[in-house]
Amino acid sequence: MNGAESLVRSLSAGGVEVCFANPGTSEMQFVDALDRTRLMRCVLGLFEGVVSGAADGYARMAGKPAVTLLHLAPGLANAGANLHNAKKARSPMLNIVGNHTLRHLRYDAPLTADVPATASVFSDWVRTAQTADTIARDAIEGLAVATGHPGRIATLIAPADIGWQEGGVIAPPMQPHGPRALDPQVIARAVSALGPDALILCGGTVLEDPASTRLLAGIARQTGAKLMAPGSNRRIERGAGRANIPRIPYPIDMAIEQLAPFRRAVLIEAQPPVAFFAYPNRPSLLLPEACEVIQLAEFDQDGRAAVQALADSIGAKSARLTDPPRAEIPQAGPLQDLALSAAIASALPEGAIIIDESLTSANQVDSMSAGAPPHSWLSITGGAIGIGPPLSAGAAVACPDRPVIALQADGSAMYTLQALWTQAREGLNVTTIIFANKSYDLLKHELFKVGANPGPDALNLLDLRRPELDFISLAAGMGVPGRRVDCAAELHRTLSDAVIEPGPFLIEAIL
Repeated sequence: MNGAESLVRSLSAGGVEVCFANPGTSEMQFVDALDRTRLMRCVLGLFEGVVSGAADGYARMAGKPAVTLLHLAPGLANAGANLHNAKKARSPMLNIVGNHTLRHLRYDAPLTADVPATASVFSDWVRTAQTADTIARDAIEGLAVATGHPGRIATLIAPADIGWQEGGVIAPPMQPHGPRALDPQVIARAVSALGPDALILCGGTVLEDPASTRLLAGIARQTGAKLMAPGSNRRIERGAGRANIPRIPYPIDMAIEQLAPFRRAVLIEAQPPVAFFAYPNRPSLLLPEACEVIQLAEFDQDGRAAVQALADSIGAKSARLTDPPRAEIPQAGPLQDLALSAAIASALPEGAIIIDESLTSANQVDSMSAGAPPHSWLSITGGAIGIGPPLSAGAAVACPDRPVIALQADGSAMYTLQALWTQAREGLNVTTIIFANKSYDLLKHELFKVGANPGPDALNLLDLRRPELDFISLAAGMGVPGRRVDCAAELHRTLSDAVIEPGPFLIEAIL
């Protein structure tokens, strides 16, 4: 048994079921091991950013890591943007990155680069395998790091000769580190802070557990505290029967206004809210300067246990929830934001997984879907655009029995549109709605925020016309059928039909 096969067999025994891959020459021994063992589902992405984004989506929905197979430093760099998003999401992931043989590195071949340095930017743990009989143990250690609390990005660099050499040894599974214990004194401070001028800001694993969010709603109702979530989260379980937790808005002035009343803030698996960017005459931190911040649970602590500890301390029970009404199906008419949002929210089926990279379009789907059937909502967490199509693919691999609906801005879709090919090849039930406003609209907003008075050259850099993108043709070229719509009622009908049909579908919504 060579090193590559020992690695594959060990990871499989450790619970890894899927490998998202874009391999090259230095990874051929791992490709061979995956084929010979048939222990993992192998999913090909045509660009490394698709591979890393899909592994992120899989981890968020499966609750465990997939393994990625990437090619040298350039392949790892291509994966970097969505590795950044995954790291911000604290998604568990193990990357296997091939490298030249140890003897070949000194000759500075064309693809030679500093792979460990490249990996360190996007990883919490990096190691280079040294021998065939220890590479599997290295991989299992990386898997334990990835699956600890919180999830982390682990990267194992695998020189080609370590993979093909005989002498591989299967490594037993390793227990990951659990969450760090809560501090009773901090719990007591948090309890005393609760009141009408207090904010409870919760994120992370808490938002993935409907029982915890219902309990938080009960705590907020009993104490008068306001309950909110960060603007971007790796996953929120929401919809009918679940607590409706508003998120801090992206626009900085709106965020400052909503947070202005608070004098105390209790944070549970969340950091103090910060603006996405710095702006002239605006603060970076969004809470009032005099607000007392109590970090009840850090990201490496158990937020769900912290919620239970708060409830036990004040005798709070889970809230009895009243669901908001479902959004009404819109009448025929143009896709202005209200009608666009209603068309989507009213069509959401039970168990849907919403992938949100809508950016500036369909802004009211979030609020209008609070009473929709139970669903999962996945956001772009690190701000690196181009996550929607691959995140959708990974979520669909993790949950093949659930429909995935991607709310996708047109400009950012072009970063990783190759993921449609993967969706078609794997027969994934993903419906992608492209919001075709034919511009980088978010950047237009940002341009005015910094006080610019843009002329035609500046606006031209943010425009997607000349020529216009034809997403129906682009999707068809990768095996995904589609339809172009410009009417709210038609969008509702098309989406309602698409989610019950197997396989991927693309809707180009003309705004």
